[in-house]
Amino acid sequence: MGCALSRYERLSLWHETSGTDWAPRAALPGDATADVAIVGAGYTGLWTAHYLAAADPGLRIVVVDAEVAGYGASGRNGGWCSALFPASMATLAGLAGREAALAQHQAMRASVDEVVDAAAREGIDADITKGGTIDLARTEAQWARAQADVADARTWDRGEDELALLDRAATDSLLRARGTLGATYTPDCAVVHPAKLVRGLADAAERHGVTIHELTRVRAIAPHTVHTERGTVRADIVVRATEGYTSSLAGHRRTLAPVHSLVVATAPLPAAQWDEIGLRRRETFTDHRHLIVYGQRTADDRLVFGGRGAPYRYGSKILTDFGGQAAVFEHLRAAVVDLFPSLHDVEITHRWGGALGIARDWCASVELDRASGLAWAGGYVGDGVSTANLAGRTLTDLILARETALTGLPWVGHRSRSWEPEPLRWTGVNLGLRAAVAADAEERLTRRPSLVARVLNRVLH
Repeated sequence: MGCALSRYERLSLWHETSGTDWAPRAALPGDATADVAIVGAGYTGLWTAHYLAAADPGLRIVVVDAEVAGYGASGRNGGWCSALFPASMATLAGLAGREAALAQHQAMRASVDEVVDAAAREGIDADITKGGTIDLARTEAQWARAQADVADARTWDRGEDELALLDRAATDSLLRARGTLGATYTPDCAVVHPAKLVRGLADAAERHGVTIHELTRVRAIAPHTVHTERGTVRADIVVRATEGYTSSLAGHRRTLAPVHSLVVATAPLPAAQWDEIGLRRRETFTDHRHLIVYGQRTADDRLVFGGRGAPYRYGSKILTDFGGQAAVFEHLRAAVVDLFPSLHDVEITHRWGGALGIARDWCASVELDRASGLAWAGGYVGDGVSTANLAGRTLTDLILARETALTGLPWVGHRSRSWEPEPLRWTGVNLGLRAAVAADAEERLTRRPSLVARVLNRVLH
């Protein structure tokens, strides 16, 4: 008989198969001082620590986390490292102009490659393959959106090498799903094993001299100060890198809304089934429905498939037990079978979820307030694997007072307004979720672009 899984290994497929020792690092032993204190040992915090330590080995950098490195979304996500940014090019152009929007997009594209390259430099084997993303169109309304996406890309001088429109035959050569009319394809996405990446990154940060304290819950952040249950850390710079868990900090209940995304994983599929489905290059995949879904083929030939659908919890409560989400998990399974009918009897071996952070205007941001010493990054809306890397490099430049191309990007210094107080927040977020479901149902019935979705987009943006 094998050994029982630890509490952390039971969190997700990724945690169970990370091949890492999940025994927590030492907690903060009491009051401490540092040059830079980072709250959160996920991708944002660890990339920031990593790049800072590499740039200035003399810095005293302390990272604290309430659980262990990779406990949150950094260890539980769908394994996409993409060039997606939550705010549109038009939104970014409205903030800072066309050239700034293009610069942000190119920085996101470069961040995908930087994650791949940095993992290789640090010897992190995270099952990374850059196969791009296939975005299916399976209804006439979805096909219209696919064509519109490509037409919009061309207005930004983004050619076929960045976003291509595929007909049905070209799509089927990559991924065969039921009812496909066509797709878009971008090369700007790598598939990763998220827990291997975040755990390897934590080890790499320690090799560069960073101190990580786990099981150290932070109560509040103040200028130059981190108040934890185990002592106070005083530092010149304090970085908030808490993403979906930001609402647990005093004074930040309305900063980011924690929304849960749920994921299922199948047992490893035989080669014959993969020959039928495709994804030979381990491309990630989604479709043009309104309620977001995402999938990948793992290195051990499982199908991992996730999506939104879990309701927002009143008061920004963060779920730790997803046993009550059976209906959402069943919806995900049904979506898998709808896409790939041959998987109707496939075993679902793992079900899990995690919290992502959404800013009120759906625009991620990064900033350092030099006067207070407070820095932060977040609001990735589920696109954080690469965006957190860009944040870490940008925060490094800001903290070291380096004026670079990264510090001039339009998301630097952007401040989203706070979410509405309850019960308005609960009502609004959950109405948005239900509207996305209704929009997809409307399009299946009418075979035309959804009027509900049009109204929803106006409300959100």
